[in-house]
Amino acid sequence: MSRPPRIAISLGDPCGIGPELLLRSLPTLGTWADVIVVGSRAGLDLLKGTEGRLANWSWADAPAPAPEDFRGIACGLEVESPGGSAVALWLDPTPEIRADHLVLGQGSAASGRATVEAIRVAAGLAMAGAVDALTTLPMAKSAAHLAGYPIPGHTEYLQALAGAPLTRMAFVSPRLSVVLHTVHQSLRSVVEDLDAEAVAETLAFAASRFIQLTGNPDLRVALCALNPHAGEAGAFGDEERLLVEARERAEAAFREAGSAGPFATLPSPFPAEPAPAGWTLHPTEFRAPGSTAGPGGPRFSGPLPSDSLFHRAVSGEFDLVVALYHDQGLIPIKLLEPSRAVNLTLGLPFIRTSPDHGTAFDKAGKWIADPRNFLEAAAMAVRLAGRARQEPWTAQVVGP
Repeated sequence: MSRPPRIAISLGDPCGIGPELLLRSLPTLGTWADVIVVGSRAGLDLLKGTEGRLANWSWADAPAPAPEDFRGIACGLEVESPGGSAVALWLDPTPEIRADHLVLGQGSAASGRATVEAIRVAAGLAMAGAVDALTTLPMAKSAAHLAGYPIPGHTEYLQALAGAPLTRMAFVSPRLSVVLHTVHQSLRSVVEDLDAEAVAETLAFAASRFIQLTGNPDLRVALCALNPHAGEAGAFGDEERLLVEARERAEAAFREAGSAGPFATLPSPFPAEPAPAGWTLHPTEFRAPGSTAGPGGPRFSGPLPSDSLFHRAVSGEFDLVVALYHDQGLIPIKLLEPSRAVNLTLGLPFIRTSPDHGTAFDKAGKWIADPRNFLEAAAMAVRLAGRARQEPWTAQVVGP
């Protein structure tokens, strides 16, 4: 009999909405997987006096042993909410940070340190194989900087911790999936740094990883243009010439490497074998019989005008869109799938998912934050963990 999946949850900033999302979601998460929470217990202590509480909790003895090399406090978390009850192992790597060091709804050096240390420990669990996947609750980059961690965000920090040579940020949902070429940089620098070889790398890497994830070798990948109307034959800029070259380079890379793509040897949590029969990234996906059959490689299109490309993708013309910069890709997916889009890091040697929202300091402690997107992220982590270990693990968010 196979064991249940083990999922690590890093708490995110303890002064944001992460702690209350966790408390409201844990009874559901506990039906999908064994959960290890990594973060500052002070984040829950901050919620004790808040009005309209939607969960009750208490600390208990640890329900399972902590990792041998863990330096901190291990205990149990028992939760009661309208959704049921649950117990989880809690690892606090910064027990010296107490509630009186924090302010609910306000990031600080203390909350930034608690956040980053929790990510470090949780990632270590994933890299050591102690958990099957990691789901991260939101961090405040400004608080991390106050604490002396000059990191741009989760993705870059996890890449550094894992020593991964190449990562990209993806956002996946039932109707639209997007990979970002650049993430946290100015729009001016996106244009100044535009390079055909780098865009080709993103296209080929995104395609190879999504073929692996979806089991679809005939993936249809569309590249966003940079300028209005894709430059209108040079009338609005000539950057699209670089993007055409990038597409052609990505196509050539697959012709040379074969259907597995040019990045088949890079670290991946997934086996080299094709996805199991019937596997879908989302349980509600419908794939027509034979639709995964094709010439043995992805089909690249673009650069295409972004004002119409996302509609075409949602209508079923493309399986994946590669956006050149942060807002180009995230505005449409957050508009179309605000509660279902999940942030998935491509290129790590372990599975990492995250909700696609931030710390929402203005909502912290008010118990009004919607937990559905966090649940979607955790559910995807469970499903991908099953894909990686070839286990029939599944989880699905049900309801409005």
